[in-house]
Amino acid sequence: MSIPTAIETSEPASPAPEERRPSARRWGTAALALAVVVGLLLGYAGGMLTPRLTRPGDASAEAGFARDMMTHHAQAVEMGLIAFDEGADPAVRSIGGDIATAQQGEIGTMHTWLRLWGLDPSGSEPSMSWMSDGAGLVKNGLMPGMATPEEIAKLHAAEGRELDVLFLQLMIKHHLGGIHMIDGILDVSDEPDVVKTAQTMKNTQQNDLTNLQHALERLGG
Repeated sequence: MSIPTAIETSEPASPAPEERRPSARRWGTAALALAVVVGLLLGYAGGMLTPRLTRPGDASAEAGFARDMMTHHAQAVEMGLIAFDEGADPAVRSIGGDIATAQQGEIGTMHTWLRLWGLDPSGSEPSMSWMSDGAGLVKNGLMPGMATPEEIAKLHAAEGRELDVLFLQLMIKHHLGGIHMIDGILDVSDEPDVVKTAQTMKNTQQNDLTNLQHALERLGG
């Protein structure tokens, strides 16, 4: 009689880390996208909480700041998402995700201000006209610190360390320009909610700058 042999079984091989990474990256991107949406909704809600006895007009500094800073923030969100999704350095990816989430929430807040003031998201006044030196700060249609279309295209095309360093360089310049705009509204506005939110923006961006500069030094950029 022949003795039956044991049937050999084998577990499917676990995917190598490299094989798992794209899936993990996709989940991370989806989670950040959700966080950005939640941040926007929270920004809308936050902007509606403060009762208003007076409303800034269409040509007011507050309306100009809100409109211009929404545009300024939108570019930061775009760059932050690129860094989060495509960056090679974990710290750069984290910084990019944090910036995208925070600034999308602030866009929601400023959009809600305009709606409560009975104003359109876009106005008839030129960009930066609400600041005394605003006209001289706009270069080729771009507000202080904003990246050019060519720089954004280069960021989209970059990979690895090149992408990380370029993102850090562009975002440092972007935040410095944004802080100058924030200082502009803090100098002239007495709207409590605008002043409070603008000061929070400034504090957040100054903290971001510290992290951005440290990362750039570490990467030798």
